[in-house]
Amino acid sequence: MAAFSKSIPHNCYEIGHTWHPSCRVSFLQITWGALEESLKIYAPLYLIAAILRKRKLDYYLYKLLPEILQSASFLTANGALYITFFCILRKILGKFYSWSPGFGAALPASYVAILIERKSRRGLLTIYMANLVLLFCITAAMYMFFFRCKDGLKGFTFSALRFIVGKEEIPTHSYSPEAAYAKVEQKKEKQEGKPRRMNVIALVRKLVDLICKHGPRHRCCKHYEDNCISYCIKGFIRMFSVGYLIQCCLRIPSAFRHLFTQPSRLLSLFYNKENFQLGAFLGSFVSIYKGTSCFLRWIRNLDDELHAIIAGFLAGISMMFYKSTTISMYLASKLVETMYFKGIEAGKVPYFPHADTIIYSISTAICFHAAVMEVQNLRPSYWKFLLRLTKGRFAVMNRKALDVFDTGASKHFQDFIPRLDPRYTVVTPELPIEFS
Repeated sequence: MAAFSKSIPHNCYEIGHTWHPSCRVSFLQITWGALEESLKIYAPLYLIAAILRKRKLDYYLYKLLPEILQSASFLTANGALYITFFCILRKILGKFYSWSPGFGAALPASYVAILIERKSRRGLLTIYMANLVLLFCITAAMYMFFFRCKDGLKGFTFSALRFIVGKEEIPTHSYSPEAAYAKVEQKKEKQEGKPRRMNVIALVRKLVDLICKHGPRHRCCKHYEDNCISYCIKGFIRMFSVGYLIQCCLRIPSAFRHLFTQPSRLLSLFYNKENFQLGAFLGSFVSIYKGTSCFLRWIRNLDDELHAIIAGFLAGISMMFYKSTTISMYLASKLVETMYFKGIEAGKVPYFPHADTIIYSISTAICFHAAVMEVQNLRPSYWKFLLRLTKGRFAVMNRKALDVFDTGASKHFQDFIPRLDPRYTVVTPELPIEFS
């Protein structure tokens, strides 16, 4: 409580934007840097999502760019408004308190920023959990259960899971087994009537068919074109390819930036460890889920939605190949959001207006406060993201002056002393050590 009431007389230049004494110039520099990085993040992300969702031409002409700009504006505003409220609070209060440079400035900035983003993308943020794989296993189990249930999932989440695991795992098909067999026969006749081109994909498929030709298929399984073994192997190959290509596409901008200076770096576009890790994650997730579902149908001699809980949980082990806090936390938060709205529909949970906006604002403010006052307690990946968003400027705050609040603010910045212009400071600045 004593630390909470402490204050320091330094102005916003001495603590926050130490690289330039002007609040306006600092704001513009942060805004420009954040906008540049935001576009680099969202442009490939939305483009890949549009391709995977098989969007029509009208979407690319009229909706893609506005959606990219809206999300980029949201992320830019998060950084730009933080430095804005940082300076405003200092001018209003006349000094800095332990809560003002971090939580105090970040809370209103995050609240205003999230209002810019589309409501469909406002996810609930939760506290970081240490056991990443277990969290993903539980999340995957619940997602797959809702996916198998009638009206369990809707919109993009349902479409994404249908793309990943296939429509064969949806229990309510609009066609009968007889109709499915008829479609298979028609497909075979068409293929026999056309000359085949023996490309790489055709050769792989032929090899898989040869390996799995005599495999069994349970009567409850809806993958009528394949037996159970072939079904799992093809699922792995398909999603491994998708994961590999996604990671390649994400690396294209950085690879082509060094096209003329370091041509050898282009090879890393295709032979990169992360490419294979994402592919192995997606491929193993699908194959484990499908394999477990088929196994349970064989054991229990029926197709049950509850199988999805076991299959989804075991498929979550695939996170071992691609340990991503971002994926786990985002999916977990969206799961909480899904269950919350289902509770509202059932009349068992009260509805709180703007709950997602409030929770996002508080969560982000806590993370920003940690980034200012105690970086050692912040998740390293989030710290790197903040540095990227601000072009490294988050690291040049005068944290030595914040040590008075007993949070260990300068613990990882012991050798850093900002070069401040004495004409614009309230407290005589400490001179940086000169090394000869």
